[in-house]
Amino acid sequence: MGLLVLLWVGGLLALGWWLFTIGMEQWAASYSPGDAGSADLGRRASDAAVFLGLLAAGGPLLIALVASEMRLRRTAIGFLVLAVAVGVPALALGAVAYRDPSPPPPATTVPGCRELSGGDTRCPGG
Repeated sequence: MGLLVLLWVGGLLALGWWLFTIGMEQWAASYSPGDAGSADLGRRASDAAVFLGLLAAGGPLLIALVASEMRLRRTAIGFLVLAVAVGVPALALGAVAYRDPSPPPPATTVPGCRELSGGDTRCPGG
């Protein structure tokens, strides 16, 4: 049981570190001209957040199931409560991170008649 808890906490720390390093890369990239690498960083950050949410929600649930099979009732109940308390917000944040991180491109506008500096506007049709 202790090994499962250590694996869960270690996995959370590893994914948290991965998310932190991606954040530092994004911060460094914000001072350089935009390129395709920044889109890749956004995708990687989204993936890391989804994995972190799944591990945060699924780890206590797995530990509760194993504790239940080992007939450790109080441990199973404790980790089940932890799974609900941590899992609901973690899954909500994971769902937000799962969405496409880049907004859709703006709609193209049809160029109309524009007034030019220093002259009249003679638009067709009035």
